[in-house]
Amino acid sequence: MFDTHVNLHGEPFSEDLEEVLERARAAGVTKFLAICDRFDNFESVLAIARSHKDIWCSAGVHPHHAKDFPDLTVEALKHAASNPEVVAIGETGLDFHYGYSAEQDQVICLRKHISAARDTGLPLILHTREADELMADILEDEYKKGAFQPLLHCYTGGAALAQRALALGAYVSVSGILSFKSARDVRAVIADVPMDRIILETDCPYLAPVPMRGRRNEPAYLTHVAEALADLKELPVDEVKQITDENAVRLFDKVSKQ
Repeated sequence: MFDTHVNLHGEPFSEDLEEVLERARAAGVTKFLAICDRFDNFESVLAIARSHKDIWCSAGVHPHHAKDFPDLTVEALKHAASNPEVVAIGETGLDFHYGYSAEQDQVICLRKHISAARDTGLPLILHTREADELMADILEDEYKKGAFQPLLHCYTGGAALAQRALALGAYVSVSGILSFKSARDVRAVIADVPMDRIILETDCPYLAPVPMRGRRNEPAYLTHVAEALADLKELPVDEVKQITDENAVRLFDKVSKQ
C-alpha cells in the first residue's frame, strides 16, 4: 500500500517516528508521501524524505496558512520541486469553514500552486472544504490555460465537484472518514468514482479510521481505509490494495522513476 498523505514532521510523531514507520511497514505500507503544510516547514519535510528510502514529499502551503505566505512565488515552488524527493505540489486549496486565511488570499495561493503543478508536471494535492463550486470553477478555468493533474485529497465534498474534477482527469483519495458511520454522503460520492481514479491515505495523525477512532492516527491504519473501500466497492481487500497502489504510483510517477 501507498499512504499518499502523511503529516510526519510535527509534534505528534516527534518522539517515536521510526517506530511508527516500522509498524506501518509491518502492516504492508511500502511507500509514504509526507505533506508540506507551510513553506517554512519544507526543509523539515524534505529531511524526513531524504532520510528514508520509502518516503517522498510535497512542496506547498495549506489554505489555512495562505495569509502567512503572501510573497510565495511559482518559481519558489518549482525550485523546491526540483528536489528528487518532491513528487507533488501542495497541499493547497480552499477552506472556507474556519476562515483562518481570507478567501482571496487562498485563491491567489491556489492559483500559484496550479501554475507550479502545470510547469513541473507534478500532481496537485487539493484540500477543499465548503468551497466546492469555486474550486471546480477555478480548476476548469485554469485547465483551459494548460493541463495539470488534480488530486482531490481526503475527499468529503459533493458529487458535483468530484465529477467536474474527474472530467479533468483528477484522482480522488479516501481516508479513514470513509469508515465513519456518519459519512454516508461521502460513501455515496465515492461509490460513483471509478476504481482506477481512487487512492488511499491516512492523513495521519488526524482522522483515525474505525476501529481506531479516538487514537492518534498512524500509517499502519491504512489497511482499515482499504477495508472500508473494499466494503463500499464490494471487492476483495487485497484487490483494492493492489489497484490503489498501482493508481498512486501512476499518479506520482516521479516515484517510479527513482
